[in-house]
Formats: sequence, C-alpha cells, structure tokens
Amino acid sequence: MPVTVIKSEEEYKQLIGADKTSVVLFSAEWAEQCKQVLDVLEDLSKLLGDKLQFITITAEEYPEVAMKHQIEAVPTVIFFTKGTAVDRVDGVDIPSLSAKCKKLGASATSDQPLEERLKALINKAPLMIFMKGDREAPRCGFSKQLIAIVNETGLPYETFDILTDEEVRQGLKTYSDWPTYPQVYVKGELVGGLDIIKELKANNELETTLKG
Repeated sequence: MPVTVIKSEEEYKQLIGADKTSVVLFSAEWAEQCKQVLDVLEDLSKLLGDKLQFITITAEEYPEVAMKHQIEAVPTVIFFTKGTAVDRVDGVDIPSLSAKCKKLGASATSDQPLEERLKALINKAPLMIFMKGDREAPRCGFSKQLIAIVNETGLPYETFDILTDEEVRQGLKTYSDWPTYPQVYVKGELVGGLDIIKELKANNELETTLKG
C-alpha cells in the first residue's frame, strides 16, 4: 500500500476515522526533511501496509487541521486510532518513527485472528508471493530465482516478506499445508513454490496460470 496523498479535508477525516491506525505525515513541498520522512513511510508501508495506513497531508493547504493538531513545524508525524491522536513524532527522528510504527503494527495484529489475517494477505493482490525478502531484495536463492521468472512475465504482483513476521511465516505453512517458501498465490489460491513455477514455465503454462 503506497502512502495516500490527502486531496480534501473530507478524505482526511474519513481516513483517520477508520478502524485501521493511521500514520499521518504533515509536510511541506519546500522542506527537504519531509521528503526524507516520506521515503521512510513508503518503506514502512511496504512492511506494515496490511496493519497501518500511511498518509501525507500538506500542512499549509489545510491550516485548520494543522492548527488543531498544533503543527508548529514540518515534518511532524501523528498517529491516529479511530480519529484520536495517540502519539506523535516531531521533526526527523527516523529510529523513533520506525519503532512506533512497528509497535502499533504489532498491536494491530493481535486484534485479528491469524486465519483472517492470512486470508486478507493472500487476497491482497491477484498475484501474491510470500518470500524471504522482497521483490527488490530477495533474501534467499529460491526467492531470487522465483522473482526473476515471474518478472519475465511482466505481470503485476505483490510480495510479503515472511522474515518480518514470524506469525505469518509459521501460520501460512499450516494454513496452506505447504512447508517451504517462496509460495505463490493467484486470486487467493495456492499455486505452489519454485519447482511448480519452473514446471509451469517449461510447459508454457506459467502466464496463463498466474493470470488465473
């Protein structure tokens, strides 16, 4: 889930009022530090986008909102749960920002039964790959080979790094009755791991299968 850029006050209210905890960056185009914080939020959204929503709002465009939350300087990040501000990070404090996001992400996890969470993750994209590392930086040889093969098809897909979440890593093996990673899902159904993908490629069935 990429970081959402707020386009109206209505959208802002709607998003921070949602059940999902929101991480909101109050920023300004001219402030170089805001770009730095936004880059970190982009990375965190790849990691925690299923548990938290990441938002950026231009403070000067929404003075009433900025005043309400006592935004005296940018960047400022405020964390909202169901519309209530629960925490904040003023200025550029990347370690604190990352730690708070991960802590909120962990507490968000425990509310949702694991099976429901796995179902939501599997269906997050029509083509979903659970692997060690991510598409940009696979963390094992099998994951690296798999990503190279899937990239050749040119089809869009999402990845989930099982090394960041032990609960998912163990739970998915049982849920899908498939003991190893990477695992490839198409429209919520398990296709298999690297061997199956190689087999499908050899039989010229890969693209058709991955399109579902």
